[in-house]
Order: sequence, then structure tokens, then C-alpha cells
Amino acid sequence: MIVVAFLAAMLGAGAAVAVLGSQGGQRVVERIIEPPLAFEDEDLNIASLLTKAQPSVVSIRTGASPNSGGISGGAGSGVIISSDGLVLTNAHVIGNSTSAEVTLFDGKTREAVLVGSSPADDIALMAMVDSPEVVPAELGNSADARVGDTVVAIGNALDLGGTPSVTEGIISAKDRIIEAQNGLVLENLIQTDAAINPGNSGGPLLNARGEVIGINTAIISDAQSVGFAIAIDAIKPLIDEITAGGGTIRGDQAFLGVSMVSVEDLLGATRDEYGVTVDEGVFVTEIVAGSAAEQAGIGLGDVIVSVDGQSVRTPADVSTIIRSKSPGDTVTIRIVSGGEERDVSVTLGQRDGG
Repeated sequence: MIVVAFLAAMLGAGAAVAVLGSQGGQRVVERIIEPPLAFEDEDLNIASLLTKAQPSVVSIRTGASPNSGGISGGAGSGVIISSDGLVLTNAHVIGNSTSAEVTLFDGKTREAVLVGSSPADDIALMAMVDSPEVVPAELGNSADARVGDTVVAIGNALDLGGTPSVTEGIISAKDRIIEAQNGLVLENLIQTDAAINPGNSGGPLLNARGEVIGINTAIISDAQSVGFAIAIDAIKPLIDEITAGGGTIRGDQAFLGVSMVSVEDLLGATRDEYGVTVDEGVFVTEIVAGSAAEQAGIGLGDVIVSVDGQSVRTPADVSTIIRSKSPGDTVTIRIVSGGEERDVSVTLGQRDGG
């Protein structure tokens, strides 16, 4: 009876106890497990969870256009992950921007500059300039999350301003793989029915302890209650890699300042609208304000056919050449616009604006 009472007490306290037999008698193996969910009177204590997590969630606004993946001029969310103001978000929230305005939980704003990003993984890191005293989020372990666990999504949904929006749901599936609209294949995704809306991108998906187990990144527009977050376990190595200067894009790299698509991928209506007469090259879809491209006179609808004499067919071709240069280098870009061909001399800038 004493043993039974002891076991019952331990299980009620969230501990698992196994009693194993052996020749030398009994051996008790005790393994302490933290309670998986923060419940109060059998209900998830959302208020306590938010008290812990919301100070680490920020709203992000860039100068990007609505077509760049954000809304209202480029809006998204982020998570503070260090006491010196390092902010984790999606690469598509930042887009081609070199800096962003970050709004903290108390309503104060700070400029943040790009540290680096991995667009293929849709992950970026920003650093707040003159960061105030901040509370970093606690990163959990997505491997420990289970289908059916309660989760909470926080972020700047619909860019409505004020405190971050909060939605609750469960983990519907793990290890999902989806293809985004831009052709990017995203892996290591947690599927959830917690409502995720435009502006939530880059914000945290939390478990019931208020730990970050994912970064909200995608929705399926023609489905209901289907959202996706990148599992935090897949992101942790990228954080280390980017802070060490190993990101695909770094803040100190040479920067042209254009968004592009291959001419081969253009719709016929777009080709007609902009008078595209070539079959190979890279069509400019967006110009970053103040960038090297804008200063050189490159415009929306221009088609880049070569950079420093090297023919280009895809955005990756252009990016590879630009990344091989240094800020301040001058490159010659051949452009076809309205059927006319011209060479443009461009002095490359720097992503962090330096």
C-alpha cells in the first residue's frame, strides 16, 4: 500500500517511476518528466503563457511593396532570441530590404539591420540598432512536440498594430513538406490549425510552456485551418551559421537591390504589357528604394541579359555574380527595355546600408 501510494503521488506530480526486478532484489529507476502542458483548472492558461512570451515578440515593417510577400508595405513578425537584440524572422518578411523598423511589445520602435539570411530555408536574422533591454524568447525542442499538443501562434496578424494577435490550436501534423508560390520547397514544417494570417510570418509557434517550437511561415490560401511553421530544431543550426557569417546572404555583402524572375517564367500578358522582346534574361519585378539599381536608373520591367559580360537566365545567375563582388565595385549590366538594348554602369551598395 505504501508503494502504491508513493507511485500515485509521484505520477500526480508529473514523474514516471518504473520498478524493475533483479536477482539482488528490486531496483527503482526514477525518471522525472515535466508536465507537458501548462494547465490551470484543466484549461490552458493562455494569460500566463502570454505574460512569458509576448515581450519577446516584435512587429516588423520594411519598405517593401505588398507584392514582396508582406502586406501594407511589407509587414511581418519576429522573435527576439538574444539579450542584445537579435531578431529571428522569415527571409520572405525581409525580402530585399537592408533594414526594417521593429516595434517592441511596449510600443517602442527600433531600427534593425540585416545580419544574414538563408532564403532557401526562409530564415533571416536582424539586429536591433541601439537595442534596449529586451527579453529573449525561450527556444524549445520541436522534436518533443506531439501531434495533438496544444499550440499558440503570436504575431502581427494583418498589420493591425497594437499588441500581437494570439490564436490557439493543436499540432495537426509534423515533418510536412510544401512548395511555396515562388517555387521554394520548405521542409521540416509543423502543420497547425491555429489561425495564421498575413503578417504572422516570422512570429513564434509556442507550446504550452511558452517555448518557441516553430516560426510561422506559410498558409494554404484555399484551405481552412491549415498553417505551417518551420520546426525550431531545424532553425537552431541556421542561427549559429548566420551569426558566424555563413548565411547565403549577409548584411555586409554587395547589394544590387532588385527582385527578379526569369523571362521564361513570364506570363504572356506581362510580356505584352512591358514590351519584352527577348526569350532569355531576368525580368526586374521590384526595385529597392535608394539601392544601387535605382541610382543607376534600372527600372521595373527592364530585362537584365548580362552582368559584366556574363549572360544570365535566372535570378540565381545574377545573385551569384553580385555575391562575388564587394560593396563599392562597379559592374556593367546589359539591359533590354522596350526592345532597345543598353549598358548600365552600377556601383554596388551594401545590404546593411554601410
